Amino acid sequence: MGDPFRIDRERMVEHQLKKRSIHDPRVLQAFRRVPRHEFVPENLRQQAYADGPLPIGEGQTISQPYMVAIMTQVAEITPGNRILEIGTGSGYQTAILLEMAAEVYTIERVPQLSEQALETLRRLNYTEVHTRAANGTLGWEEEAPFDAILVTAGAPQIPRPLLDQLAIGGRLVIPLDEDYSQVLYIVRRTEEGFEKERGERCTFVPLIGEHGWKKDPRIH
Repeated sequence: MGDPFRIDRERMVEHQLKKRSIHDPRVLQAFRRVPRHEFVPENLRQQAYADGPLPIGEGQTISQPYMVAIMTQVAEITPGNRILEIGTGSGYQTAILLEMAAEVYTIERVPQLSEQALETLRRLNYTEVHTRAANGTLGWEEEAPFDAILVTAGAPQIPRPLLDQLAIGGRLVIPLDEDYSQVLYIVRRTEEGFEKERGERCTFVPLIGEHGWKKDPRIH
């Protein structure tokens, strides 16, 4: 039986990614390969390739395809890179990173989502992945340093443990709250310190934890 979503996936790549700023052929190929519809609730599968985020339960979302792509592209991932992902969520970004031939360590603070993501990844034969249900703002110290760290939630500031766990030459990609919205930042670690580059505006769920938001700012 063929893939009923193959055409939708190709249309997503052509219109949502290539027509914007996604030009890395390895990123585009990863998006062609990963079945995004497998990472969303069954009742939302017909919307899986739409240009926007979708709810996955527990107050969390699967990010807009373009945002997953831009984060992956600016992280400058090469085969064999050790990657730390903060916020496993559905596991879709994790699968994209694995398609990029990276060694992936991924942390999710909601145990139920961590379990669901691992189940989905295994079902799709993405088995070479390290998962943990924990406070992502602390990183994964015993496995550091990492060549890239991707944070898929908006933070009030950059968690210091993540900077400390970045390898020299490594890239940290993180949405930061700024002027009542969020902006994607790329932080590079050099021999001299850190270089911070401002990217585009974005919208993510909040990064909650010891070095993030102490409680969900959406709840008053």
